[in-house]
Amino acid sequence: MNTSMIVYRLFDVADEINLDLVQALWTSRNKIASRLRLDRISTKSITFKDPPVLVELGSHEMELGGKTYLAEIKARIFDLGVISLIIRIPFEDDVTYDEYLDMAIVSENMPEDEIHHYLDAVLETIRPACSNERVSDFDEDFVVYYFKENIPDWDLVPLLLKDRTPVSEQTRRETLENRFSYADDITYLAWDSAVVYDQSGSLDVPDLLEFANAQFLELRYYDNALNNAIDKTYDELEEANMTSKATRLESYRQIRGNLMELMADVSSLTSNINNALQVTEDIFYARIYTRYLSLLRASVWKDNIENKIHVIQRSYTLLNEEVSMYRFELLGLFAMGLLGLILLTNLYIAFK
Repeated sequence: MNTSMIVYRLFDVADEINLDLVQALWTSRNKIASRLRLDRISTKSITFKDPPVLVELGSHEMELGGKTYLAEIKARIFDLGVISLIIRIPFEDDVTYDEYLDMAIVSENMPEDEIHHYLDAVLETIRPACSNERVSDFDEDFVVYYFKENIPDWDLVPLLLKDRTPVSEQTRRETLENRFSYADDITYLAWDSAVVYDQSGSLDVPDLLEFANAQFLELRYYDNALNNAIDKTYDELEEANMTSKATRLESYRQIRGNLMELMADVSSLTSNINNALQVTEDIFYARIYTRYLSLLRASVWKDNIENKIHVIQRSYTLLNEEVSMYRFELLGLFAMGLLGLILLTNLYIAFK
């Protein structure tokens, strides 16, 4: 059957990662590091702005579902600030459907201590390449059921849903409708899983799905960051409004500066996310990538981010108007004081 299960765990770890430095740091320790390159299509069809770096962590025993497997562990580092851990688990040719489905369900609960051990090992090496390093609460996971020989005559719906519970015919149709084929290659997509058949052994499709998940993860992170920034701004404005006018205006200036910096940073970082991969031709891989982003509802998150940036822009404009108004008031008071001084001087001269 020649099949394996590839489990991906993606973590937000930084604002940006310098991938040239990552390669230099990794290879300086006599370790292998390579850039992502799709094997089976022209580089003009799908272009990576800064191809992520793949590093190897070796083969390790991992206990899953009461059994011990020899898993191949790798990590891919994205300039977007994401580290993806890749756990590939091979199966014997005589693996049964029930055993395979058991593992699909178990893939939802990978051993967290081991996962974070590998993540920490990668971060320890590449830390100097990370801008604003963190391991946030945001992560993504998905699994690819990879077949190098024909897909067995199995019910794929429980695999894609990672659930043995019987489903309606409508759910079954909706689960299987995202099917793509080109020549002998076949791919089924679900929100957090995929079935891939590629007799050449190419990992192009799983690599594209991983890339889409990295983009989606960062969109989620920055959407939440903007939520927090807006809430913080409202709190700061409420606190400022309880102070004297001079103190309030100084607080407004500080908040205004913070908002300007936030808009510049988020706009730049989200632009990097949106432009990280460019599709120039409507080919098989491009259709898979586009449909998967649609399943993730990435456009909704992009719209959310854009709407929140507009809210911040409006807040910035109002604060700027308030600060400018205060400046005009001060200039008016200064002008009135100066006129008063001139008038008093003239009166003094006249009566003297």
